[in-house]
Amino acid sequence: MIVGTAGHIDHGKTSLVRALTGVDTDRLKEEKNRGISIDLGFAYLPIDGAETIGFIDVPGHEKFIHTMLAGASGIDFALLVVAADDGVMPQTREHLAIVDLLGIERGIVAIAKADLVAEDRLADVEEAIRNELVGTALADAPMIPVSTVSGTGVARLRDEIVAEVRRFARRQTAGRFRLAVDRSFTIQGIGTVVTGTVLSGQVSVEDHITVSPSGLQARVRSIHAQNRPSENGRAGDRCALNLVGHGITKTAIHRGDMVSDPSLHAPTSRIDATLRVLGSEPKPIGHWFPVRLHHASADVGARIVLLAEETVVPGARTLVQLVLDRPIAAAAGDRYVIRDTSAQRTIGGGRFLDLRAPARKRRTPERLAQLQALSLTEPKQAIGALLAAPPFFADISAFARDRAIAAAEANALAQTLNLVQLPSDAATLVMSMESWERLRSDILARLGAFHVENPDLAGMGVERLRTELPLRLPVTAFRAALQALVRPGEIVLDGAWVRLAGHRVTMSLADEKLWKEIEPLLGGPKRFRPPRVRDIAALLGAPEVQVRRLMKLGGRMGKVHEVAHDHFFLRDTIAEMVAIIADIGEAADGGWFTAMQFRDRVDNGRKVAIQILDFFDHHSVTLRRADLRRLNRSRLDFFGNLSNASRGISGGDSCPVACPDFKSGRGRETVLGGFDPHSLPPLSDATGSTR
Repeated sequence: MIVGTAGHIDHGKTSLVRALTGVDTDRLKEEKNRGISIDLGFAYLPIDGAETIGFIDVPGHEKFIHTMLAGASGIDFALLVVAADDGVMPQTREHLAIVDLLGIERGIVAIAKADLVAEDRLADVEEAIRNELVGTALADAPMIPVSTVSGTGVARLRDEIVAEVRRFARRQTAGRFRLAVDRSFTIQGIGTVVTGTVLSGQVSVEDHITVSPSGLQARVRSIHAQNRPSENGRAGDRCALNLVGHGITKTAIHRGDMVSDPSLHAPTSRIDATLRVLGSEPKPIGHWFPVRLHHASADVGARIVLLAEETVVPGARTLVQLVLDRPIAAAAGDRYVIRDTSAQRTIGGGRFLDLRAPARKRRTPERLAQLQALSLTEPKQAIGALLAAPPFFADISAFARDRAIAAAEANALAQTLNLVQLPSDAATLVMSMESWERLRSDILARLGAFHVENPDLAGMGVERLRTELPLRLPVTAFRAALQALVRPGEIVLDGAWVRLAGHRVTMSLADEKLWKEIEPLLGGPKRFRPPRVRDIAALLGAPEVQVRRLMKLGGRMGKVHEVAHDHFFLRDTIAEMVAIIADIGEAADGGWFTAMQFRDRVDNGRKVAIQILDFFDHHSVTLRRADLRRLNRSRLDFFGNLSNASRGISGGDSCPVACPDFKSGRGRETVLGGFDPHSLPPLSDATGSTR
């Protein structure tokens, strides 16, 4: 358990910690000279039959509230110290407000310097403290008069804290590892050491970690947990980690950094959160209000974006978006505190809800419904409520990452709720079984209507179908959903087209006979330079108009593609040429190739090669820059089988589905691992294409 002091300057916090532990936490020369704490101090108290208690002693001066906050975020138990001669003072109130904003629910009040006042004064101070505690989590905290000079009450205070340790339930270690750095220094012969409180999970010697937000990677060479050498450190421990790795120095890691499991490295500078404004704030909080944001050991400038139309009056609670001056490492559910930019007062605080907040459409009813779901603290309840709100799907891998939940726990969560899972290399999209059944019904109904309206077309475009459905999935997730309907034989996929399994476009007997004569002319060794309509008609002695009509019908059936006027290529040949372009691009500088390179590979004339490439340009299979072209890999499957055709889907024992990225439509893409389908502008992949 970590005990943190709180209280006004010169009220005896450091002396009291020394009396309890025998350790003087004022370690700096300036602290010794001035007689006040100006930085965080640390002490430990071993307990027989229980784990060692860690103490964080914080400075009480108003100028060092930011330092106090860096230490207070990791404590489990508050030791509020009030001097009997002074009574409740400004920093007493501010520290108490901070303890309450950080959600610290257990604590004790020590009335220090009790030997300096009479009994009636002591009673008055106790009553004043009790009045200040009303409405806070420490309202019923015990109060003990103490004196570090005479020793009065110190043993009783120690016994109360030890009793609390024995009742204390250690923080869960099932999550992923995070440690908030409050110090970074070098020990000769050891190397770089960082200290902090483990916020979640656990770390072991030889583990690999990442320092966020910088992204530096390191290995843990050794660990001190609760001031003792250890093979691991767990949630709730004060830890010192000896780190080694490229670029790891004491100046490369700072207070405010987060040392964490590498999978958690995803810094953010835009966060949706709850906000409670203290009743002591003199004015309402308006839109774009500047503040200093304190989270864990980090301190960063920020702006408040109101998600409601009205200003926030003192004492009110609301939803806000926090736009930070620089990225920080955080987790959804973390507490934060905001102070004014001049560092003179604490304004309020709250809890982070979504680390991937959208810059646009942040006040829509759909977005507010998502935030209401994300405000639920239990992951099972939160993901269930999230999937019941538009857009009815979420990236569970990002949900787990942003809450520092272990991957196994996220998988168990999906299984328990019987969620349909659509996995890809980068993410795992999930939706409820009810939403999946609704999507399935809509797909089949829309395809049925399309076939009635277009009986002579082989199928409907996959992208057109996706954009016409009420529940609009990201591109690859939608293709995975279609694959789930292919397996039971409900639909058929043919490249970029999809149809109901029972739909057929057929030729008449006469057309079938003529097609069997035409098809060999389009294939074989001359497949890259097939004859045109007039040449086919001449070779077969058939009317040109009849051949043209049949070729157009073949195009609608997906047998051929009209690359240029009256110049048709077999569908398999088109797919083969896409593969050739991919091969050329692999060997070309940056993937860019010339029409001459393509012409030589297909052994064709320059004019026809240009026509073929223009056809691919038109369908965005290739991207053109002057006389150079490059393959658009996001369109590789446009003339062939869907690239995710072999992937399966999961979702409980009977779930049908699989495979996504987190995109939601033309010109829009969700944040990597976010919950809103309109969060960020589209990203460009290595090919330069927008995906």
